[in-house]
Amino acid sequence: MVEQSFWEMLRTKRDSLTKSGIIVADYLLQHAEDAQYLSISSLARECRVAEATIFRFCKTLGFKGYNEFKLALAKAQGQAGGSQPGGAYGAVGPGDAMEEVYQKVYSSHMEVLEQTLATLRPGEVEKASALLLAADRVFCFGQGGSLILAMEAWARFSTIAPNFYCIEDAHMQAIAAALLTGRDVVLFCSYSGATKDMEAVLGAAKERGAKVILLTRFAKSPAAAYASAVLQCCAREGPLQMGSVAAKVALLFVVDVLFNDYCRRVPEQAMANQEATAAALAGKML
Repeated sequence: MVEQSFWEMLRTKRDSLTKSGIIVADYLLQHAEDAQYLSISSLARECRVAEATIFRFCKTLGFKGYNEFKLALAKAQGQAGGSQPGGAYGAVGPGDAMEEVYQKVYSSHMEVLEQTLATLRPGEVEKASALLLAADRVFCFGQGGSLILAMEAWARFSTIAPNFYCIEDAHMQAIAAALLTGRDVVLFCSYSGATKDMEAVLGAAKERGAKVILLTRFAKSPAAAYASAVLQCCAREGPLQMGSVAAKVALLFVVDVLFNDYCRRVPEQAMANQEATAAALAGKML
């Protein structure tokens, strides 16, 4: 790609774009700060064009795909004094005092929790709980940073039910998905809901008739097409902030809401199993 600034390149190539491409370019010029946090489906919806149009737009600009384009957009925003690495809400700067650092971090976490609380739909939580209660087996899956969330979900539910499992390796996840049944459930954690490994695992799960519960940021992500229930967090994470703690906090909140709703539905079983697992660990404490 010719060495020039992102915005200079966009303006230079604007007139050579299709009519739909010009709509996308104009949206980016007017909403650059927000655009870097959008999935390809969200950007297409905002511009009222097809996802294929966004992909062709990226290729026309010289990018291999949408993720490479979004990374360039995020870098351009950072160089222009926009969002900085470290947090989507009130970035921590080198001149901040320690009190400002933890106040900004605290504020970012509180904000994502409040927004997730407003976004999370009770009906979807109840649907997800019902699926978990009816399942023979529940597999908690995720990749990358989202795997940590899947492991936390498995650890949480393992204190009250014996049929929750977690597989870390993506290849082994695919193998397990290929042997699922219609009475199994996959609890899948993915902030983006748009990765190749996700597609392989959830595609196999759907083919086998298993139900999928998706924990994600984007309710209309590719992963949502496989899901019977979608539990959405509301944390903005830019390409330069992958794995942000604020996003994990939001998704862990969703996990805990689901866990507590599950316990609410089977209080005697949950209490008895929590007592049993607590007793099993008591001897390991000093």
